[in-house]
Amino acid sequence: MHPGSVTTPPRISRKRPGAGGHWNVGGSRWHSCGTSWAERGGYGQPLAGFLASGRHLAPSRLPPHHARYSPRLTRTDPDEATSQSRDEQEMGMVRYMSGVGFLLLLALGAPGCAVDSPEPEGDLPTFRADPDWPRPFAENWVLGAVTGIAVDARDHVWVTHSPSGGGGAAFGAAQDPPISTCCVPAPDVIEFDPDGNVVQAWVMDGDGYEWPSIPHGIFVDHTDHVWIGSRPNHQLLKFNRDGDLVLTIGELGVSGGSNDPDRLGTPADMWVSPETNEVFVADGYGNRRIIVFDGDTGAYLRHWGAYGEVPDDDYEYGPRGADEPPARQFGTAHGIVGSRDGLLYLADRRNNRVQVFQQDGTFVAERLVAPETLSSGSAHDVALSADADQRFLYLMDGVNHRIWILQRHDLEVVGHFGQGGYQLGQFIRPHNMDSDSRGNIYSSEAETQRVQRFLVQGAGAP
Repeated sequence: MHPGSVTTPPRISRKRPGAGGHWNVGGSRWHSCGTSWAERGGYGQPLAGFLASGRHLAPSRLPPHHARYSPRLTRTDPDEATSQSRDEQEMGMVRYMSGVGFLLLLALGAPGCAVDSPEPEGDLPTFRADPDWPRPFAENWVLGAVTGIAVDARDHVWVTHSPSGGGGAAFGAAQDPPISTCCVPAPDVIEFDPDGNVVQAWVMDGDGYEWPSIPHGIFVDHTDHVWIGSRPNHQLLKFNRDGDLVLTIGELGVSGGSNDPDRLGTPADMWVSPETNEVFVADGYGNRRIIVFDGDTGAYLRHWGAYGEVPDDDYEYGPRGADEPPARQFGTAHGIVGSRDGLLYLADRRNNRVQVFQQDGTFVAERLVAPETLSSGSAHDVALSADADQRFLYLMDGVNHRIWILQRHDLEVVGHFGQGGYQLGQFIRPHNMDSDSRGNIYSSEAETQRVQRFLVQGAGAP
């Protein structure tokens, strides 16, 4: 099916379960773009949505590839910037970065710095935007700001969004009185099959709970439960696959700070270990931590802040920039994912970095990416490649409007794809992402109110 074609209207039935209604629908060097402050004489340690699984590691045992590296710093020279090709602009293909080639990012007007980057080890993944995914909605639905996307074990894609993030003119048929025949806000949660067809959609009536005006982050765990963060309500909600609420973590409208074991700040993202059934929450925005709960009972287990230390809400952030030391505390713990070898990857959005931990909170490594980025930062979400070793870590950058490709074993930046724009394969404020079992990447955007699929080619596939 091609864009603009009409889908057969799905069979829709209204259901009001006890906890809410829904619709049933038929490594070698460090540099200034990625430097551990420990390697520059500062604190910390040196570098060493959703199909990932985790194996708990003892605190004393790290994978052998997490080794110490010597820094080699370079500085930005804007005069060395080069322009990107028309093919790359149109297709959103990966650009490989070695030497001054990395300065391509400066040609886009994005903050960045020159990189003396090692040659990538082996082939790199490339990505092509899929024009046929998802299929057009048949119900005049329009998405608002898409603030969560996840892939489950069936390679079904789950999306949640905030209709309040959409424009009034887009929802003309929903106004009172209607001003047009189109359109209406899409249901709060939508499940797509691998071909992009709608499987089911939930309209969250909030019977026994309050559905947030801004849902934030979604994850489908190994038991087929759907987790959704409630940014304004300070809660984490767990549903079964039919949309029935089964667990609430946090107190409605109450936040106790970064060291409160029972209350959440504004949870941004979550990941559940299939081996321990522990849910790891990136409790960003209001708080400065990762917090862990029992996935069945919601009982508090542990929490930690940046570098595995105790979070400090009184900490005052210093100046931002590539020449400044990284912040001691999380800026915005915004995206989280676990790997098969038991590590956690946290996207610290405002601080332009990824931090790596063992599941007990032991700090392993960090990587700064485009550290000169201001505004909300360069690290919005993280995902992993689908090959057996999960060689690549993907980092979504909602300010520079791209997805960075990092080698997971040393966190070297080896490429990126996407650019700012409204066309196929481009981004405006990309917000969340996940990968499926084939290595394809799914992205959500807050500004353009859409989801996209990028088909993997080459490395990074099973």
